[in-house]
Amino acid sequence: MTIKEFVALEKAKLAEQAQSFPKKPHLVIIQANDSPASDAYVRGKIKDCGEVGAEATLCLLPPTVSEEELLNKVQEYNEDPNVDGLIVQLPLPPQISEKKVKLAVNPGKDVDGFHPLTTFVPCTPKGIVDYLTEEGFPFQGKNAVVLGRSEIVGKPMSRLLLSKNCNVTVLHSKTSEEDKAFYIAHADLIVVAIGRLGFLDNRFQYKPDAVIVDVGINRNEEGKLRGDAIPDLPVALQTPVPGGVGLLTRLALVKNLFIAAKK
Repeated sequence: MTIKEFVALEKAKLAEQAQSFPKKPHLVIIQANDSPASDAYVRGKIKDCGEVGAEATLCLLPPTVSEEELLNKVQEYNEDPNVDGLIVQLPLPPQISEKKVKLAVNPGKDVDGFHPLTTFVPCTPKGIVDYLTEEGFPFQGKNAVVLGRSEIVGKPMSRLLLSKNCNVTVLHSKTSEEDKAFYIAHADLIVVAIGRLGFLDNRFQYKPDAVIVDVGINRNEEGKLRGDAIPDLPVALQTPVPGGVGLLTRLALVKNLFIAAKK
């Protein structure tokens, strides 16, 4: 099943589920940046909510907003009983501490899954695992390689795969090329999230039945969106860019919102 087909099917299930709620699940998105990429993500999230019968409110703040003002706004929505899920769109302007903002969001409403005390699985890892589960990927005992160790994807992805009983290896900028080649050649699952256009290419060997999940979002010389892997590598399954992990991330956000609304 393609990612687009999987997402459409899951959204239909959520829309049916929404009818049983006493009120529409309500997501608030605080945005304080001037980023076309963020604008596109936010539009997508609002569209997703509409399609599944949830409500989405965008709180747009100027990029010049002070940290105190933004934290006050977070607190206001934390205390609003009509708000089920609250996210602060990244990146944040330089005068605002990302760490402080993540810690300020009520863990019970933190549908992005960033707060250390949150019960929600971060959206990108959750979306990936949900899709691979649907595709019948047998996680237990499989060799999983995660390229990248960011707080948003790499680290939570590694933790989630460990919880699925994979053998997890994290590769990063300080890993030698020889080691990268070795671990990639032995991997059953490769999740690449390093933001380097076409990093995974034909210089590496791959298992023919391997799965590559491409989290990268880059633009090539023509301005087109491309991933961290070149297309059509010799593996069993490779997620596309665009139309891949971004859709799974947005779906996972809505799923987390529904969990928050139930609580």
